[in-house]
Amino acid sequence: MSQVLHPIEKQIIKSLKETKSSTTEKLVESTKLSIDQIRRGMEWLKLKGLAEVTESNEFFYDLGKNGLDALDHGLHERHCIPHIPKDTSIQISTLQKEIPLNFGLSIKYAKQRDWIITDGNEISLSSTTQPAPELPEEKFIKFLGKDKFSLKEIEKNFGKDTTNYVLKSLDDRPEFLNKSKITIKTITLSEKAKNIDVEASTGAIDVEAKVPLTHAARIHPLKETINEIREIFVSLGFSEVLGNLAQSSFWNFDALFTPQDHPAREMQDTFYIKDMKAGKVASSQQINNVSRSHKLGWGYNWNISESQRMVLRTHTTCVTIKHLADNKPEEARIFSLGRVFRNEKVSYKHLAEFNQVEGIVIGKNVTLRDLMGLQEEFYRRIGLTKIKFWPTFFPYTEPSLQSMVYNERLGKWIELFGMGIFRPEVTKPLGISKPVLAWGGGIERIAMLKYGIDDVREFYNNNLNWLRSATKCQ
Repeated sequence: MSQVLHPIEKQIIKSLKETKSSTTEKLVESTKLSIDQIRRGMEWLKLKGLAEVTESNEFFYDLGKNGLDALDHGLHERHCIPHIPKDTSIQISTLQKEIPLNFGLSIKYAKQRDWIITDGNEISLSSTTQPAPELPEEKFIKFLGKDKFSLKEIEKNFGKDTTNYVLKSLDDRPEFLNKSKITIKTITLSEKAKNIDVEASTGAIDVEAKVPLTHAARIHPLKETINEIREIFVSLGFSEVLGNLAQSSFWNFDALFTPQDHPAREMQDTFYIKDMKAGKVASSQQINNVSRSHKLGWGYNWNISESQRMVLRTHTTCVTIKHLADNKPEEARIFSLGRVFRNEKVSYKHLAEFNQVEGIVIGKNVTLRDLMGLQEEFYRRIGLTKIKFWPTFFPYTEPSLQSMVYNERLGKWIELFGMGIFRPEVTKPLGISKPVLAWGGGIERIAMLKYGIDDVREFYNNNLNWLRSATKCQ
């Protein structure tokens, strides 16, 4: 049976059949779709097995404050040379009066190149090394000008060896070069997708023909909510990461700075897999760093055997933290969505197995204000507009906040997602140097608000009358 394709998917497939592979930006040009539509279509095709999406990083360079100054006035080391006599020395104090601006930098870099010799309070020109008419760094500065170029473009112009030399030379100078990174997503069609005829049309439909009375198939309301949440994350520029339902205690607890005697790790709260232990849970450096963090932070001797116990994951954070630890991205927006398990008594608001989603943002200058803004935008897109945040405590974030939304039907505020910034005890042992924003929670709670349900068990009772009458758009 052929797969049903959305018009967005068809346009992307049609474009890729001509170009073999493409990036998000190029697809916007070739299909005339918006960037959000392209992101959605790429995720849909990937989930259907019709395309492979890979990510790569491209680095760009432009001149910083001091680099632009050098573009107009030359490198600092050039400034002092015209003021030093060729056949004799000059007093440092006298020379400083000649070039009062950036005098220290001028002498420093000229000396590094062996253009000058300092002897006590005097400076003279070197007799063995004379300034070249144009240095590689100066050619590079002229090339950049006031524009921004990718590393590939620079290497194409200067060659790899010269580029490496110049970048290292100028990178040591403060505020000389700006380096930025752009993550590029490339999509390639699978063999299955290459055989799809996107131009095929259906035959004429007799709209007056009688049809048997039947209940059309539909997506479960909870699944609708999950799909909507996934689409919102993708539209906000996030990429999904996947992980196993069974995890070692190392990634589920230890890597998140949860002590090995914490109540959350007891059998009455966690499902352990009987008679099963993980082999190699992490690299030796990761294990040593986490062990040291626990010993310093909690004051006990960490046990590697305890970290090898296998559990049904109690949250999706174990997936995202392992992704960060293994990849160490400078900047990233990722999310993880899936089933989690808690050994709890089933009630109208608790389940032993439920769905959770978590978003992670890592970057140099990200703040708690950014996290609050992202969560407000997420709730707005899902249809929740009255939002406030409340200080709280979570084991692996500091500061931590609890988000709350107002339920018009109940006339009160309801707790939803938790959020915060990962503690240094979590990130530093895993080699993550940038701040990490995190938020997440149970999807069933959002679905309960959307469908006006007071008992979470209703989603799993298979009540066909309710399933057929539940309105999709809330």
